[in-house]
Amino acid sequence: MRIGEVADKAGVSVRALRYYEEQDLLPARRSPGGQRYYPDSAVSRVRLIQQLYAAGLPSRVVREVLPCVDSNEAQAPPALLEQLVAERVRIDQRITDLLAVRDRLDGVIAISQNPGSDCSHLQ
Repeated sequence: MRIGEVADKAGVSVRALRYYEEQDLLPARRSPGGQRYYPDSAVSRVRLIQQLYAAGLPSRVVREVLPCVDSNEAQAPPALLEQLVAERVRIDQRITDLLAVRDRLDGVIAISQNPGSDCSHLQ
């Protein structure tokens, strides 16, 4: 699959794919003319990379995690596992915070739909 196809199917820019390749996250083979070609699995790999980035993991950690994802037999080194557990705790806290914000927004929406009510309980 050519770079543009992967970018379209994965919903990322061509520039992002080049960056992932530069960071050794997404391997590509080259044609004699220098064009990049990716396996069909590249789309799901790019989506995984995007999810790991969205979770706040830096490229260095993503690079360490991918072999563990690629092979069900590979185990994460203890230091990486410790870092992943810490990231999971951070993500859980963020989820808790976002749920609290959502609840407050629900309150604002409810009051907006019933203009005669008092907003003082939202503070």
